[in-house]
Amino acid sequence: MSEADVAARFEALQRKLVPLWTSIQTITQDPQTIVVVPSITIDSTIRGARQQAYEERFLFLLLLLRQPRARLIYVTSQAIHAEIVDYYLDLLPGVLASHAKKRLFLLSPLDGSSRPLTQKLLERPRLIQQIRALIPDPDRAHLVPFNTTPLERDLALALGIPMYGADPKHTWLGGKSGARRIFAEEGVSHPLGVEDLHSAADLAGAIVEMRARKPSIAKVVVKLNEGVSGEGNAHLDLDGLLASNSSTAAVTERLQALKFESSEMTAGTYFAKLAERGGIVEERIAGSDFRSPSAQLRVTPLGNVEALSTHDQLLGGPSGQSYLGCRFPASVEYGPAIMREAMKVGHRLMREGVLGRFALDFVTVRNARGEWEVYAIEINLRKGGTTHPFLTLQFLTDGTYNAETGVFLTPLGESKCFIASDHLESPRYRAFTHHDLFDIVARHGLHFDQTRHKGVVFHMMSAIGESGLLGLTAVGNTHEEAKAIYDRAVKALDDESESV
Repeated sequence: MSEADVAARFEALQRKLVPLWTSIQTITQDPQTIVVVPSITIDSTIRGARQQAYEERFLFLLLLLRQPRARLIYVTSQAIHAEIVDYYLDLLPGVLASHAKKRLFLLSPLDGSSRPLTQKLLERPRLIQQIRALIPDPDRAHLVPFNTTPLERDLALALGIPMYGADPKHTWLGGKSGARRIFAEEGVSHPLGVEDLHSAADLAGAIVEMRARKPSIAKVVVKLNEGVSGEGNAHLDLDGLLASNSSTAAVTERLQALKFESSEMTAGTYFAKLAERGGIVEERIAGSDFRSPSAQLRVTPLGNVEALSTHDQLLGGPSGQSYLGCRFPASVEYGPAIMREAMKVGHRLMREGVLGRFALDFVTVRNARGEWEVYAIEINLRKGGTTHPFLTLQFLTDGTYNAETGVFLTPLGESKCFIASDHLESPRYRAFTHHDLFDIVARHGLHFDQTRHKGVVFHMMSAIGESGLLGLTAVGNTHEEAKAIYDRAVKALDDESESV
């Protein structure tokens, strides 16, 4: 088929989401099938146990089986250990785990290569046929991917079910250049910068232009249009150039000091990717009180823009631009403000035809008057590191985030907060298996308590033995309590690993 034919077929398929969504929103609990394919298409290479762990990061979706007529098909590159599946089913509130298990179908191509999971499925027509056979009614089924590329679009077409996510034709809206244009057009505050750059000469010229407009700029950030968790970022210190000349030649020479967020990146590779994908440069916002919050929203198939959550991101890496985890909710001092700005973007994306969950990253700094200044920096048209801990909390508590107050409340009016990380890692943890982890959870009282809605939910457990990596979400009634629970879990793991 031609690309136009593929696009037309996909748009027709996506229209099926409207009646399905209307049905899902009712209280009748009509039958539905959710096909989860957590394929990750990113620039870095993730393979083996780490790839499997990231694909299992969305096993919280098994909590959807609390709906007694829901069926869930979950696909991963490698088979999931049965004990890990049981761990999530045991978290189901108000549902017999045995009943839920009959409605869960786990499939795998048994392919541990670093290629995207969706590509592995498309190469296996028999496996696609098997998935289709597990869907009783394609009109009451939908695909839930992690990110949306032409691969996921083609998988939706192959399965004959719509995809809850942004059409790949909208990818440019989530690129760094596209985001800056939207921020400018919708009146959303964002750092001074220049987009649509493709070479070192473009970059040098843009920096000269920026310094002419704002001579006080001390540092800039360069970002590839496509980059995940800050890995496409680099930063440049302009100190010294401010007091000398601002010629293109001087800035070009300074570009040799460009520092990359990824330790594996080289200048040659970076500028080759810049030429291929394009990128931006913008002022690096700094201040004595600096935060990196984000906001999650979604556009439903019915065309509604919904404010979902805000988080304070926990960042690390060489220049503090790599995502490590998050704290929920974001501080009430600026959480409602960033959501108001995010909603402007949400309505624009809705008008563009974007569908599904997305997130906006911000930076906030306190000015001399003690007020928080808010700057939007990125749009992520996909699920991300803040998606799974928030939905885990929501599914376990039936609570709701109030965008106006910046507070999450359960139906009983109890406030809930969490600290979550995908990067709890130590070489000593390699001594553990997931069986050991469950033993530690039981002996140290770390398991999530369904009665008090407090405790720890672990994820990414498949990587602990090979890489010493796992993730966790620690839930409490306050930020301080969530942090104390998080610290207690880490201490338990550290103490146990030392005694092995």
